Amino acid sequence: MTKPANSAPVHRLALRVREVAQLFNSMDPTPFLNKDLDPEANTFIETWATGYPSSSRFHITIHLEQWPQTGDPTEMLTGGIHNHFAYKAEQTHKALRLLLKQGRMSMAIGIIFVALCLFAADFIGGLGSGAGYNIARESLTIVGWVAMWRPLQIFLYDWWPLRRQILLYQRLTHAHIQAVQGK
Repeated sequence: MTKPANSAPVHRLALRVREVAQLFNSMDPTPFLNKDLDPEANTFIETWATGYPSSSRFHITIHLEQWPQTGDPTEMLTGGIHNHFAYKAEQTHKALRLLLKQGRMSMAIGIIFVALCLFAADFIGGLGSGAGYNIARESLTIVGWVAMWRPLQIFLYDWWPLRRQILLYQRLTHAHIQAVQGK
């Protein structure tokens, strides 16, 4: 790790591969700039990058044993890796939007349900004061509030990991990529 003056820390990763194609998903028929990274390469890069603060910048050096005959692959690798993580950021952002939409719908349903349960509990409480009435009233109150569990979980906890993942992918989209020949 090096830290330039007045800048975010730069973290470096060295990947060693036999050839360029090893980095990309062999089952993906699209050209390199649009290809998915190989799942193992993707997991390795994500796991490595996750360990650093959100203010970090990344520099990925790819050591190629077999240098392509077409020349320096740095530009092609940069485009492929950046496009891959930009796509993952976009997909995760869509998942976040869907989760928050589900949370809003769940919250509306939960509020209506808890209101109905509390009204029913008040009604039952007005009917009498025996043990059966108390159990029914308390049960409705508990059931109503339990119905709010999932919406509250979404808005308090579930969206944070997706947001963190989006920020990670965005940082990887801007990582400096360099290809070098040799081990």
